[in-house]
Amino acid sequence: MIMPRSSDQLLLPVNPLFLWFTLLTALVLNLVPLGRHPAAPDLLALALVFWNVHQVRRVSVGVAFMFGLVMDVHDGAILGQHALAYTLLGFVATTIHRRLLWFTLPSQALQILPLFVAAHLVSFAVRMIEPRFCGSSMPSSTDTKSCSPASQARRASSSSST
Repeated sequence: MIMPRSSDQLLLPVNPLFLWFTLLTALVLNLVPLGRHPAAPDLLALALVFWNVHQVRRVSVGVAFMFGLVMDVHDGAILGQHALAYTLLGFVATTIHRRLLWFTLPSQALQILPLFVAAHLVSFAVRMIEPRFCGSSMPSSTDTKSCSPASQARRASSSSST
């Protein structure tokens, strides 16, 4: 018997088709070439964290890793950059999912915000570790302005000597 809607409502399991539809929709929206805007959210990361918190057994860290690899291939980024960030997001979201659901929505947002900041910092750190991708001739989403001056100088000296 289903309980009537109240503050203590019984939640039915989500339809797997709806779950995968939302994840694939978030992926497609991430793939739309809108350019890099600082205010543009990573919709796939948001969807992965949401489903990692609410459906732990259906959306695991492995799913986050696979979506991360798809984003790496699409962006032309270092293979594993998004995969590492999404995997860390999925792991921490799975770890705190029971505690997180006891809080109100604003409190949940405040607790999830550091996860997204940490994922962004991990992605940034991976980009900075590998300087040969900064401004390379391969199609990439990285910008030469984000490269360190030392790597720009090395690239300029190697291109002038050839």
